[in-house]
Amino acid sequence: MFSLNAFAISTGLVAVAEIGDKTQLLALLLTLKFRRPWPILWGMLAATLANHAGAGAVGHYLETVLQDIAGPEMLRWGLAIGFAAMAVWALIPDKIEGEEGEVARWRRGGAFFTTLVCFFLVEMGDKTQVATVALAARFPELVSVVLGTTFGMVLANAPVIFFGNKLAAKIPLKYVRWSAAACFAALAVGAVLI
Repeated sequence: MFSLNAFAISTGLVAVAEIGDKTQLLALLLTLKFRRPWPILWGMLAATLANHAGAGAVGHYLETVLQDIAGPEMLRWGLAIGFAAMAVWALIPDKIEGEEGEVARWRRGGAFFTTLVCFFLVEMGDKTQVATVALAARFPELVSVVLGTTFGMVLANAPVIFFGNKLAAKIPLKYVRWSAAACFAALAVGAVLI
């Protein structure tokens, strides 16, 4: 079953949270290194879909287990705490730390393979992956969440892949981080109230 509500919330939340994230910086790095936007876009899409499908499955499983063990009230408070933590995490700026070494290591495989491997690895434990787990626990429509979070990644990263430095220099990341934090905080409040 597909839920437009779960898809839209997942898309919007991840698209906003992804701006200025380390995976967006990785997209810029890959774009500058390869200058081949389409293989980079397809590699990012495949890696994100695989990564978020796994994260969504974990979130969906946790929701079922926690619902059985702790009950709906405890699950609701757990989600609220998780989304509140994501709000705080969204305020912390990301930077490229070891990604340049990862890109150099996988470059021999071409733009698509390099992007696929690097995006999958960098997305592990990233805030958008954790958000996917939480969203899958919040919404029962797993496919809607996974497609939404993946589409949110594409919305945030495609402009960087196709327009590179021109666009990145014009985005006020401070306000984007505050917007992402506000979205996560709203979900935290919504988890308690709804």
